[in-house]
Amino acid sequence: MENNKISVGLDVGTTKIVAMIGRKNEYGKAEILGIGRAKSLGVHRGVVNNITQTIQSIQQAVQEAEAESGLKIEEVTVGIAGQHIRSLQHSDYITRPNSELVIDDEDIDRLINQVHKLVMLPGEEIIHVLPQEYKIDGQAEIKEPIGMYGGRLEANFHVVVGQVSSIRNIGRCVKSAGLELEGITLEPLASANAVLSQEEKEAGVALIDIGGGTTDLAVFKDGIIRHTAVIPFGGNVITEDIKEGCSIIEKQAELLKIKFGSAWPGENKDNEIVSIPGLRGREPKEITLKNLSKIIHARVVEIVEQVYVEIKNYGHEEQKKKLIAGIVLTGGGAQLKHLKQLVEYITGMDTRIGFPNEHLAGDSDEEIASPLYATAVGLVMDGLKRQERKRIEKAAEEAAEEIVASPSTEVEEEEPMLLPKKERRSFLDKLTERVKDFLDNAE
Repeated sequence: MENNKISVGLDVGTTKIVAMIGRKNEYGKAEILGIGRAKSLGVHRGVVNNITQTIQSIQQAVQEAEAESGLKIEEVTVGIAGQHIRSLQHSDYITRPNSELVIDDEDIDRLINQVHKLVMLPGEEIIHVLPQEYKIDGQAEIKEPIGMYGGRLEANFHVVVGQVSSIRNIGRCVKSAGLELEGITLEPLASANAVLSQEEKEAGVALIDIGGGTTDLAVFKDGIIRHTAVIPFGGNVITEDIKEGCSIIEKQAELLKIKFGSAWPGENKDNEIVSIPGLRGREPKEITLKNLSKIIHARVVEIVEQVYVEIKNYGHEEQKKKLIAGIVLTGGGAQLKHLKQLVEYITGMDTRIGFPNEHLAGDSDEEIASPLYATAVGLVMDGLKRQERKRIEKAAEEAAEEIVASPSTEVEEEEPMLLPKKERRSFLDKLTERVKDFLDNAE
C-alpha cells in the first residue's frame, strides 16, 4: 500500500496523547488503520510545559499505532489548542488599482495579508484569518467575491490569535520524536469537522469540546466559523475537586467520576454509598453518591456558564445570529452522565452528544467512534484533505507545464482543456512551513 495515501493525526492533549492512522476508502470515508494512546505527562491546559516527557509520550503513542497498523509513521498532522488561544473580530478593506478587472485570488490574498499586519501583544501571533462575508463598493453580504467587479473590497474577519512559542514547542516535540510536521490545525476546527454535519453548520451550532485541561468552543453559522474560544477548565478540575472534597487520591477520584459521577445531583438517593479502600491498611472511606454529584455539578455548571458567556458574546441572542441547531458536546468530558440535560437546562438550547462516526467507515471499531477521539479523527480527516489538495495542485502544475511544452499548432481543438482548480492555501499551511523553517534553523 502506498504510504502517501495514509494520514496520521496527533492529538496532544492534557490527559492523553493520541496517534491515529487513517486512509480514505472507496466511499470517501475515513478508515482507521491503527490507534495508539499514551498518558500525557508534559502538557498542562493544552500547553507543553515539559518537552522531554511530551516527546516520550508522543513516541509511545506513535509506536502503539505503528504496531497495530503495521505501517511506519513519518508525517503527522498535529492539533493546537490551549489556554493561550483567543479570537477577535476585525474588518479591513483594500482599494483596487483597476476596477475594470474582476476580483481574483490575488486581491483576497492582499486583503488577508493586510489583516496579518495587525499589532498583537508581545509573543502573540495570528494563527488563522477566516473571512466571514465580503462587501464590494458598499454592497454587503457577499459570500464569494471572486469574479465580480468593484473598486473597494471589504471583509469581516474572524481572527484567531495564539502564542507562537507554544506552537513552536509542540513542533519541537514532534520533530524530536523523529516525526515530520505535515500540518497544523486548530483543535476546535478538527473536532468540528469530525462531529458536525454541513446542515448543522448552516443552521448555526456551537461545538463544545470538553477535554482534560481545556474546553474548546467553535460557533458556526451559515456554514462559516464565527467564533472560537478556549476556556482553561476541563475534566481535570472536576477530578481535582472530587479529590479535595472527598480527601482521596487522584486515581480514585478519576475512577469515581467515570464510574459513578453525574452532573445532576437530584437523581441520586441519599442512601447510595460507595466505599473506597484506604491507603496502606487504613480504614476504607465511604462517600455518598449525592455528595459526589454535588461536587461535580458545581464545577460543571461553572464550565458551562463560561461557555455560554462566549456563545452570548458571539451574539446568539440576536435573531439573525440564532444558533438553530443548538449545542453539540464532544471530547472525553462529554461522557459524563446527565451532562446533556444540565447543558440544556442552563442554556435553554437543544443539545446532543457528538460522535465522530459520520465520516468514519462503517466497519470502524466502536471505541474509535467515542467522543473521546473526535479531535484525532478530525486531524486524520484534515491530513487526508491536505494531501488531496497537494495532489490537485500538482496535477494543475503538470497540466500547465504540458500546455507550455506542447507546440500550439493544432488550432481546431474540440473543447477547451480544463485545468484542475487550485485551492488557495490556508494560513495554517503557511504557519506549518514557518514552524518547520524555525525548527530547522534552531537545530
